[in-house]
Amino acid sequence: QVYLAESGGGSVQAGGSLRLSCVEPGLRYSSYCIGWFRQAPGKEREAVATIYSMMSGTTRYADSVKGRVTISQDNAKNTVYLQMNSLKPEDTAMYYCAAQFVPRGTRTCSHALDDYDYWGQGTQVTVSS
Repeated sequence: QVYLAESGGGSVQAGGSLRLSCVEPGLRYSSYCIGWFRQAPGKEREAVATIYSMMSGTTRYADSVKGRVTISQDNAKNTVYLQMNSLKPEDTAMYYCAAQFVPRGTRTCSHALDDYDYWGQGTQVTVSS
């Protein structure tokens, strides 16, 4: 059973930082992709960043967050982090982590929502101007 739990959301002013965490205890020793996605009110859910679980942990970012966001993983803690800096009001959204099992040696992770089979409940990020 795959269970994902996000935490770390909150309210910050523009320019501030937050670090989101996604704990995924059911994925230890597996080949998988973890993605962070977000959904703002009235908008479709979109990918923010993804990371592959093995080897060097290949990452991929949405253009809207490049240079401001870093995805990383601590395999010993079964946790994936999303460090967000220089936050903007348009970053306000519910943030979700999601997982999919992939073949070993996967080079990059998909940003397509439909490719992800397991989802957390989300954590709210609110950025005020």
